[in-house]
Amino acid sequence: MEYSSLDTVVLNRDLPEHGLKVGDLGAIVETYEPDGIEVEFVTASGRTGALLTLSVGDVRHVADDDLVTVRRFAAAKAVWLTRCNRLT
Repeated sequence: MEYSSLDTVVLNRDLPEHGLKVGDLGAIVETYEPDGIEVEFVTASGRTGALLTLSVGDVRHVADDDLVTVRRFAAAKAVWLTRCNRLT
């Protein structure tokens, strides 16, 4: 399946080490041949929760009958604090 930068995608599998679950929405920020993609997952307030290089098999295109929901992203604070600590 072909993807382009800025496509919105849906995660196909849980990634607990990053606080992500099946169904989370992300945006493709880069594509790599032959089947790599870099996907950014953001919180509802717009903060980056995770920026990951994945395989195209890890995501799917958004479907017309997909429903968007909101849940707590426990890893968001930990990721943000980790980034802040790297800068200091």
